[in-house]
Amino acid sequence: MAKPSRYGDSGTGFDAPPARRPRAGAGGRWWVGVGRAVLWAFIIVVVFNGIWFPLRGGLALSGGAGESAPPPPDAYPETSSAAFALRFAEVYLDTSDPERRLGELAAYVPEGEASGLNTAADSLTGENLTVIAVDVLDEHNAVVVVRADVNGDPMRLDVPVYADGDALVVSGRPALLAAPTTATLPQATAFEADPLAAQQLQEVLPGFFEAYAGQPEFLERFVEQGASIAPLPESSLEFAELSDITVPVRSSTGDDDVRQVPVTVHWTVPGSDGGEAGELVQDYLVTVVDSGDEWHVRDIQGAPHSFGG
Repeated sequence: MAKPSRYGDSGTGFDAPPARRPRAGAGGRWWVGVGRAVLWAFIIVVVFNGIWFPLRGGLALSGGAGESAPPPPDAYPETSSAAFALRFAEVYLDTSDPERRLGELAAYVPEGEASGLNTAADSLTGENLTVIAVDVLDEHNAVVVVRADVNGDPMRLDVPVYADGDALVVSGRPALLAAPTTATLPQATAFEADPLAAQQLQEVLPGFFEAYAGQPEFLERFVEQGASIAPLPESSLEFAELSDITVPVRSSTGDDDVRQVPVTVHWTVPGSDGGEAGELVQDYLVTVVDSGDEWHVRDIQGAPHSFGG
């Protein structure tokens, strides 16, 4: 008797196996699931950022508002207040006519305060007035320091000035104090000299100064290409001689081709109305450039520290 098939009795010895259930994701459907998951993740991120970033920005602004400094006040008008105080000081120190003086002072002080500045006739004189400092206290207040020869002696007059925009007023009585002391110069910094360059420049710089003062048509011959140096007014000075020239071995930047050379120049000053000519000695700082075969002048200015060298 034949053994029944394990696949069932279907009339053949090799019946087909029973149909299997399709696997999950068969036929590419699992890609659809992955795509949906990615799409939902993207939507969640977009929605989250759309809510969070504006909220975070608002929190940052509100949190920083309490910490930020207030906008800076308008700067105190130093230039205009200096001129204002100088004109006031000229009137204040002129007591030759007390009645006229009080009338003019009234334009600088609050109404009714001019009488408090009265003084005896010829009690004060002021000469050589100049502003030497503006000590700013805040955006409205400052003390302008005026240097003057008061009754023949050097002194300073401190003038308090209040500013409200373009409007100015002397806000209190001025005060006379001792004049600023004279500073003591430090010793000049020693440097290694270049005698060969000094000898070469002794042949170049006299011609430059002659052209600088009296022959501007030849000035370009001594000036570095591309540099511009305006000459002195014609016939204002006449070059006499060059002395005390010292050339440093190198410039402050370490460039051996560029040197800043302190020189002393003797000028002849033409006499007025045919009078006798005078001599004028001045110190300059001349920037020179070695172009390879000759020195040329790049710049000229007053020497910053020629005393006490």
